[in-house]
Amino acid sequence: MEGEELTEQETALYDRQIRVWGADAQRRLTRAAILVYGINGAVAEFCKNIVLAGVGSLTLVDDRGVTEEALSANFLIPPDETLYEGKSLAELCSDSLKDFNPMVRVSAERAGDISGFSGDFYSKFDVVVVSCCTLTTKKLINDKCRRLSKRVAFYSADCRYSSGEIFVDLHSYKYTKNKLDEAIECELQYPSFEQEATAVSWSKLPRKMSKLYFAMRVIEKFEEKEGRSPGGVSITDLPAVLKLKNELCEAQSLKESQIPDALLERLVSSQIEFPPVCAILGGVLGQEVIKAISGKGDPLKNFFLFDAFDGKGVIEDISSRDA
Repeated sequence: MEGEELTEQETALYDRQIRVWGADAQRRLTRAAILVYGINGAVAEFCKNIVLAGVGSLTLVDDRGVTEEALSANFLIPPDETLYEGKSLAELCSDSLKDFNPMVRVSAERAGDISGFSGDFYSKFDVVVVSCCTLTTKKLINDKCRRLSKRVAFYSADCRYSSGEIFVDLHSYKYTKNKLDEAIECELQYPSFEQEATAVSWSKLPRKMSKLYFAMRVIEKFEEKEGRSPGGVSITDLPAVLKLKNELCEAQSLKESQIPDALLERLVSSQIEFPPVCAILGGVLGQEVIKAISGKGDPLKNFFLFDAFDGKGVIEDISSRDA
């Protein structure tokens, strides 16, 4: 597969992209296999972008049915409700994506919770993107990807009303970038999600660290502690969320002002995603996956956080400095 050239049909269809990032990058993309587990509005945007870019295959896993919350941000769900009967969210989105680019192999699997699957399942893919899943599930899937002999890039994407984040783990990653008309070979070492979510000490992070990073961790831990489904926190939970924030700040020796109550209130004020935030997260995620597959350009390391309240996207490179 690695040595196969683009077909005439692929070269004609992706001519503009080839002019931007080169035939080699396009060839790698058209031979890549991507797994998506959990589909929200941001991931729907990503799927559209990566299918239009010409990825080789895209496998969707999400056995949930259509909800009002999903309809508000996921444009891949068809408006005709008669199509919903007996179909999972992944199947409905798969049907829509096939119309965007017939040259991409798009499929849906009814696989349930794939976090318990063996490494052989994940080894079929080059990139794994997860969303709408618990903290424990993220850790398990990321760990399985890291244990494989081949490099399988791992991403998680979460959108909470007007804010969202992307986490990236490319393991040991080599790439090239151009500087003064010269191609420079670079290498980055990425920590796992478990290291970043649980092992890193908040007190040792930079003082100018994004407050959104801490707020997302609080809500994530609240969902895990209370056994909630991802995105299942509402405004009625705010007192309990604030109580947990105070406990975590004390345990982590972090000033409570680093996680403003107003920010947490905004994140739990609605279970509906904000479509403009989904578009931004999906766009950034698509760009990063293309970089990872092509091996060209500086990749994101290792958190991207976006808050529509101030319109800022921030990249935070978080290291387990005390691990």
